[in-house]
Amino acid sequence: MARIYRPSPSPTQSGRARSREWVMEFEPSRPLIPDHLMGWVSSDDTRRQVKMRFPDKESAIRFAERQGWAYSVREVAERRIRLKSYADNFRWQGGGEAQAAPPDRPEQAHEDRRNVA
Repeated sequence: MARIYRPSPSPTQSGRARSREWVMEFEPSRPLIPDHLMGWVSSDDTRRQVKMRFPDKESAIRFAERQGWAYSVREVAERRIRLKSYADNFRWQGGGEAQAAPPDRPEQAHEDRRNVA
């Protein structure tokens, strides 16, 4: 069984250069076997090492059908971008603790600070 999917971008990079290509790889047909002497795991399944890249989903599907392989396609949720400005991080959202309304005059704010301390 072949898996066809578009890999998600690395969380450490914001570029989108490789996010357009699709990948086809095979499901593992045999389990990994631990090597007790070295501590490694290995497998005699050589299809596990095959990873093919395609420019689009349709070409990956055509290739799998031409080879006679069963396949499954995993669709990717499109990235939703919410435009925000840096100032939105500091905007008052309401709710939470009750807060006093901002003063009408700057000298009133200065008096309020003296009275609190």
